[in-house]
Amino acid sequence: MPVIESTYKAPFLCGNGFIATIYSGLFRNVRGVNQERERIETRDADFLDLDWSYAENDSKAVIILLHGLEGHAQRPYITGTAKLFNQNDIDAVAVNFRGCSGEDNRFYHSYHSGATDDLDDVVQHCIQKKGYSKIYIKGISLGANITLKYLGEDRLIPKEIQSAIAVSVPVHLNGSAEELHKLKNKPFAIRFLKHLVNKLKLKINQFPDNVTVEDVKSIKTLRDFDEVYTSKAHGFLDASDYYERASSLPFLKTIKIPTLIINALNDSFLSHHCYPVKAAKANHNLYLEMPKYGGHVGFVQRGNIYYNEQRALEFIEHND
Repeated sequence: MPVIESTYKAPFLCGNGFIATIYSGLFRNVRGVNQERERIETRDADFLDLDWSYAENDSKAVIILLHGLEGHAQRPYITGTAKLFNQNDIDAVAVNFRGCSGEDNRFYHSYHSGATDDLDDVVQHCIQKKGYSKIYIKGISLGANITLKYLGEDRLIPKEIQSAIAVSVPVHLNGSAEELHKLKNKPFAIRFLKHLVNKLKLKINQFPDNVTVEDVKSIKTLRDFDEVYTSKAHGFLDASDYYERASSLPFLKTIKIPTLIINALNDSFLSHHCYPVKAAKANHNLYLEMPKYGGHVGFVQRGNIYYNEQRALEFIEHND
């Protein structure tokens, strides 16, 4: 589909992408979301913790929410969407990726930007165990890349999945990795790396044949982490191989359900490759919206309902 002209107008100061990103990540607060945790087993005998919130009336519709790198189901960009959809008679299930729910997962491998089997397990759980007849998916950043790759892979997409939304999505992982290593993103890179390395340290005693203290000490950058851990733990040759094979960009052309991508033009995490205009114009199911402002998941609006949340609800209602 042609590129959508965005109507988003950032409030004062939030026109600055850095400020919008920081404010939304560190200072936004969402109240009134009551989550109930459910643990499910994955196909490879690991576990996922799902945090459910429900509409006031019994609903046969649910939105699956996927967080970003080192996020979790209580992040405001997750609970904000859950609250809005619950208020509009749609249940929400917020997925905690492996190791992100407060408890380490069982295996040396965990989650990464292209790991889609866990999403499929959640989808099947929603259909077979919960009986939902309508499913929507919304992914943020890393979770958005997983969403797009899942929808474009050579797999049978259940008929229950109606539409999807991907926000601040690094569809080209290598380009995004290069941006994250630039000086402008150093505070974010340091924060991500600290969380990732601390989690890897937990695995040293449990998996001494896979990783050593020396391995962990050698990690100085996010790319180092992907060289030492992400690629090796998940069957890739190296970081470059991981970035290439896990990127959702090659899968956009085969998405067969209505899917909206919202990537702000001032998102400092995204390279020019992450604005897939050509792919959107070639696929009638793919909609691309590129607001001038918004930073990385920082689409601030008055009333504490963010623009990407409002657009997600509008999009699924339009395509229902």
